[in-house]
Amino acid sequence: MRPLARIGGPAAPPGTETRRRPGVVFAQARVTLDRMVIARPADDELRGRFAAALDDFLDGQRPGLLAIGAELAPVHDAMRDFVAGGKRLRPSFCYWGWRGAGRPDDPGVVAAAASLELLQGCALVHDDLIDGSDTRRGSPSVHRRFGKLHAREGWLGSDDAFGSGAAILIGDLFLAWSEEMYRRSGLDTAALAAGGPVYAAMRTEVMAGQYLDLIGQVSGAESAETALRVVRYKTAKYTIERPLHLGAALAGALDALGPVYTAYGLPLGVAFQLRDDVLGVFGDPAETGKPAGDDLREGKRTVLAAETLRRAAPPAAAEFRRCLGDPALGPDAVDRLREIIEGCGALAACERHIETYAAEATAALDSPALDPVSRSALAGLAVAATVRRT
Repeated sequence: MRPLARIGGPAAPPGTETRRRPGVVFAQARVTLDRMVIARPADDELRGRFAAALDDFLDGQRPGLLAIGAELAPVHDAMRDFVAGGKRLRPSFCYWGWRGAGRPDDPGVVAAAASLELLQGCALVHDDLIDGSDTRRGSPSVHRRFGKLHAREGWLGSDDAFGSGAAILIGDLFLAWSEEMYRRSGLDTAALAAGGPVYAAMRTEVMAGQYLDLIGQVSGAESAETALRVVRYKTAKYTIERPLHLGAALAGALDALGPVYTAYGLPLGVAFQLRDDVLGVFGDPAETGKPAGDDLREGKRTVLAAETLRRAAPPAAAEFRRCLGDPALGPDAVDRLREIIEGCGALAACERHIETYAAEATAALDSPALDPVSRSALAGLAVAATVRRT
């Protein structure tokens, strides 16, 4: 993958910026993809199998939880609702990491891969709480959901404090249950033991990346290099590289396929997060499930923000810096910040970065070590990860 410092390059002189519509991407990558037969990424059948495995596991956990106390029913309901739907990218990468070793389809690997959705549940519930997000996929975030429960029941104390406490505990339960679902997947103990170190590294890296993200926000970090370090650990490794490594480890092929999956997964993970950054500012709330401009209100120190501060003229950069992180930003102010981002060429720069990283990722799929069926699926997943609206 390219060194982090190379994402920048000289800013365009004022008045010479190239503008692109958000979502017009992937031209370079498609040159590589056109040489492949692309399977439908995370197709309906595979997503349905992940969903069924999750439902079976969560339904099996309900009696034990309610035996502790009937008050825990809303906890189980919230967890079941939270994992419904979604792109299922992490399980898909894990599954195709297994298939890339030439291993056949196996219900055990489907269940082991699906356990990553519970780990993701932990990350998202806690992330929403940290960011103070009101919604997730168009529904109330978990801390808001339980704050409303507190209000409806007329309980003592603060609605927000109860909601925050419940979200922390539900996130912790997601984390514990992800490990349990993995162990009970049905794969043999040798395979699960081989995957254990990868699973552990994945958990550590995503939480470390989240802490780096917090540091970036409170320190006011403005460099693209700093933002990319967060992306590497919070997204690229966690979303793509480690799930692929997990699948390879479960198949006994980590040594052979690990380098291939790293060459594909890290740049694709960066492209995936850059697309997320663009959607966080320019996305349609009806499709993203998040209010427009939420990343700006939360003061996210993204590559898009770093490019804006680097490229904008001093008065515009000062205005952007002053408004970034203001939770009271209204629609007009968000539109003004979008104008600055697009007008200085930062949006177009991020689109170019997405194209370049995606092309780098798909080039790695030419490796002869990779099973052809998995190569096709991973090519499709590269498109799904970068050309999206949610």
